[in-house]
Amino acid sequence: MTRMLEVAVREIRTGFRNPWAYSFLALFALFMLALLLINAQGYVRGYSGVTGTMLNLVLYLLPLMTLMLGSFSLTGEKEDGGWELLSTYPLTTGAWLLGKYAGLAVVLLAIAAFGFGLAGVAGWAAGSGFGFRTYVVLLAFSVCLALMYLGLAMLVGALARNRWQALTISAAVWFFTVMAWPAVIIAVLGMLPYPWIRPGVSVLTLFNPAELARIFAVVKLGGGSMFGADYAGWVTWLRGGRGTWAFAGVCLAWIGGCLGLSGWLWERGRRRG
Repeated sequence: MTRMLEVAVREIRTGFRNPWAYSFLALFALFMLALLLINAQGYVRGYSGVTGTMLNLVLYLLPLMTLMLGSFSLTGEKEDGGWELLSTYPLTTGAWLLGKYAGLAVVLLAIAAFGFGLAGVAGWAAGSGFGFRTYVVLLAFSVCLALMYLGLAMLVGALARNRWQALTISAAVWFFTVMAWPAVIIAVLGMLPYPWIRPGVSVLTLFNPAELARIFAVVKLGGGSMFGADYAGWVTWLRGGRGTWAFAGVCLAWIGGCLGLSGWLWERGRRRG
């Protein structure tokens, strides 16, 4: 535990010295601030055009930022020889990965908190911010999105041999899960028999953290009807009393699965040299 905390603290210090982190922070805060200032409808509550635009903004920017920062952190250790030095200490791969994950999570959540905090203060001052519950749902959406994609970033970092490979794989993962997902799911469901379509939607959704987080946020904002009959099970589930806790459990399972696979790949690559 002590070694893991040391790795996490080291990662936090490195992350806050990384100019990439501040570039993303400035970009994230600027877009959120601009969107709120454009809104002249008073305080926004529930699902609307403004909250939908905000969800899309976070969905496009935060996963890409997370994938790049997380995967670069791991591949940087490979290229700079940091892991070879750390491996001489009594530090297991699992503790090292958990420490990296925890440190990067602090950096990413600080970026998201700063962006939402700045936008919240500016919106309050201008009288055109989000209602409190809407604000909390958007922040929870961003936190869940960042933590799940950080798990994917650990997996990308374990797979890639250098930063260029990490950049390529990160861009491909981001494009597939965020941009190309509607076309992919339509194509796959079109090949299934009609009775399998609804179960197929549920299974495919579980494999996409962006879609999972988006459905959670939209349903909690009261816009679940926009998904149609194929997502009726998801809407009913998330609206239930235990829906939030069950969603949190799915997120934790996603993160744990990614970290476990990352550790296995890292050890496999280490044994092969």
